[in-house]
Amino acid sequence: MRLTLPNQAHIDTSVHAVILFDGVCNFCNSSVNWIIQRDRAARFRFASLQSDAAGCLLAPFAAQTPPGDSIVLIDGEQCYTESTAVLRICRYLPFPWQLFAGLLTVPKPVRDPLYRLVARHRYRLWGERESCMIPSAEIRQRFL
Repeated sequence: MRLTLPNQAHIDTSVHAVILFDGVCNFCNSSVNWIIQRDRAARFRFASLQSDAAGCLLAPFAAQTPPGDSIVLIDGEQCYTESTAVLRICRYLPFPWQLFAGLLTVPKPVRDPLYRLVARHRYRLWGERESCMIPSAEIRQRFL
């Protein structure tokens, strides 16, 4: 799916999956940096859930509006949230992280409560920032 972003840039989600994350959450920012270090093929693009780009990317999935405390993966024409997003991201990472994608066989009602528990307490456990992270020059092109 090809989408036009607020700055008139285009993103083809069949080529680059997009991860939307809470830009003021320290845990979420650390997770994005962790993914970038392991995403050797540069498959992922990133945007904060608070950004205009995220609003544009989520518009086609209005019926699947993600919870405010959920990571979102837009891959092709599909939108994934919560534990499903995390485990599908693992599919694209190198071994041994790909093995975690096998947990997709566990039903969502079993997986998502653990995800929600961490999401609910992430600010208290890891803190939050005053504003969204500013990517370094080396990785800036991967952010929308």
